[in-house]
Amino acid sequence: MKKSALILISLLLVLLTGCSLEPPEWAKSNNNDNLDQIKIGLSISTLNNPFFVSLKDGVMNEANKLGMEVIVIDAQNDSAKQSNDVEDLMQQGVNSLLINPVDSSAISTVVQTANSLGIPVIALDRSSEQGDVEALVASDNVKGGVMGAEYIVEQLGKGAKVIELEGSPGASATRERGEGFHQIADTQLDVIAKQSADFDRTKGLTVMENLLQGNPEVQAVFAHNDEMALGAIEAIQSSGKNIPVIGFDGNDDALDSIQAGKLTGTVAQQPELIGELSVQAAKDVLEGKNVESLIAAPLKLVVKE
Repeated sequence: MKKSALILISLLLVLLTGCSLEPPEWAKSNNNDNLDQIKIGLSISTLNNPFFVSLKDGVMNEANKLGMEVIVIDAQNDSAKQSNDVEDLMQQGVNSLLINPVDSSAISTVVQTANSLGIPVIALDRSSEQGDVEALVASDNVKGGVMGAEYIVEQLGKGAKVIELEGSPGASATRERGEGFHQIADTQLDVIAKQSADFDRTKGLTVMENLLQGNPEVQAVFAHNDEMALGAIEAIQSSGKNIPVIGFDGNDDALDSIQAGKLTGTVAQQPELIGELSVQAAKDVLEGKNVESLIAAPLKLVVKE
């Protein structure tokens, strides 16, 4: 019913404004110049991942500094739940939405609904395939994939046999990190297998166990995030092999694993900074300022010194 009501409202807005998606004043979110009266809705793909916990903390810290209210909802890696969550946030009268999509395609419908209601959307780490997003605040995922592949070539040489653990299908981060990785890997490495483990540590363990059995000649692993990389390390250690693994994110568990000599390295992001920058972008949009369509947070490759 909630989804139907929001769609009906959007259609009415189009009719009332001469087939324009610009709604009348009464239907717009209550954009207020007083920051302490601003309410932000934050939808996180999953809080079962330390990276996204840090991202949320960055949002909360910056919003607290500015006196903004934040409503946080965990989508639990369920795209349908996330769409319903965002609809709930819109019904609660949020002034802006910060969305970290589970699936970049599935989130498109509610982003378009927010557009029709005049609620600005900022995407975090992953974007929406359709609808207008004021800004994507993220690391350069393509560049990070390139960095991971280049490090493997540097360490093992051209032609090294590599397994790729992919993120959730449909997530923009999965496509972009894979794209960057394959810019190098397709000509300088031999990717003997690749499979999705949904950015999840437990799935990373299970998938890696299966891939090891079918690909005993593997020489390195590139994982689209640290959680899958840490799961892969467990599988590799249980097999008695010594195979370098490169992750992506730079979360605390990964950094500890690198220092302990287990995980080889990670393409480190700055999730708290991403959260902070997203709040600043929302503030600027609500104040009528222009923001860059892509706000990039720096990356660095972390290995044991």
